[in-house]
Amino acid sequence: MIKAMEMSNNQDLSYQKKVWIKGGIYALIIVTLLLFKALVSLLLLVFASVLLTIYFYGFAGLFQKHFNWSPRVSIITAIILNVLLLIVFFWFVGARIQQQVAELSDTLPSTIQKAKDQISQTPIGNRLVQHFSSSGESQKAAGIIKSFFSSSFGILSDLYIIILLTSFFTATPSSYKKGLIKLLPAKARDKGTDLVNRISILLKKWIKGQIFGIFFIAVLTGIGLLILGMPLVLTLALIAGLLNFIPNIGPLIALIPAVLIALTKGTTTALIIVGMYTLIQVIQSAVTQPLIQKKMISIPPALIIIGQVGLGALTGFWGVLLATPLVAILMTIIQDLYIKKQDSQAG
Repeated sequence: MIKAMEMSNNQDLSYQKKVWIKGGIYALIIVTLLLFKALVSLLLLVFASVLLTIYFYGFAGLFQKHFNWSPRVSIITAIILNVLLLIVFFWFVGARIQQQVAELSDTLPSTIQKAKDQISQTPIGNRLVQHFSSSGESQKAAGIIKSFFSSSFGILSDLYIIILLTSFFTATPSSYKKGLIKLLPAKARDKGTDLVNRISILLKKWIKGQIFGIFFIAVLTGIGLLILGMPLVLTLALIAGLLNFIPNIGPLIALIPAVLIALTKGTTTALIIVGMYTLIQVIQSAVTQPLIQKKMISIPPALIIIGQVGLGALTGFWGVLLATPLVAILMTIIQDLYIKKQDSQAG
């Protein structure tokens, strides 16, 4: 009898021990996932700082190339000139943009309602509006968009971290580069140095193409909106240009406010706006894509979308924004370290 009771007590203790062990394992997994998400968010901010540093040094390279200035003088001049350009831009155009953005925000609810009224005039459009309103799809869509475009630590904190890191990286980039190379095994350091240099060149060309694309889209959109007599031309053109930085998703988001405003003028105007934005994207792809892809890895569109969705769901806004260069870097690493090795072994 006593032995049976002892065995029962041991079984209870063993069961409790297993429960505590399983609970500890689950808790450890949850903590690890949360830390991983926070670490990925921080690494994305670091990567954004690296891109800004590459931009400044690429800008400084123009002074070194054309004026034979020293690297130190060139980088200081590049930073000061970019800051001055931002100040001048917002001094002359900032007030007008702020006024147009405020007007767009104030009139957006009524604009959306007018757009619903226009769409509801057709039987199919009426069904779509009723389904979208009654099924809660609008709340779901808003929740998805909010999660995709939320920032890591708050937008102001993110910008502060990026600016702070960029200042350190810009001041002494070689020390961080050497530190990264030293983390590699001694045999792999030469290969690592070559790979880092290749990635730096790739990102520099990508940034150059993106800047050209932003100006190209903004100017063409502004001209088209002026011809059509649309209001808020400056704001809509700026939105279209900046959101072009985000492939696939950005142009679609930029189209939404333009179409909503156009619907207040009529369905025909809205269709013309859709056609104009689409045509501008086609022209931009034909003109600027060769510049962006020149001497770069050709990235399949499906991989960009997968990267945007995955990183957007994990980290929000910065994941969507930086998915394309991250996919390009990943493809470069895989091609350099795996595919080329496999091809040489096969040959």
